[in-house]
Amino acid sequence: MKKTLQGILGAAFLVLGTSPVFANEPGGGYEGITAMYYAMIGLVLAYGAWDIFFKKD
Repeated sequence: MKKTLQGILGAAFLVLGTSPVFANEPGGGYEGITAMYYAMIGLVLAYGAWDIFFKKD
C-alpha cells in the first residue's frame, strides 16, 4: 500500500510541477484554470497507467 501511495503522489507531483508549462501565455486570463485542467487530465492518465501496468491483484 505504501508503494502505491508513493507512486500516485509521485505522478501527481510530476504533473503538478510541469503543468505551468502547458498553461496559456501570461495575461490571457485562463492560466490557472488551464493548469488545473491539464493537472486533472494528467492525474487520470497516471492512475490509468498505474491500474493497467503496476496494480497487483
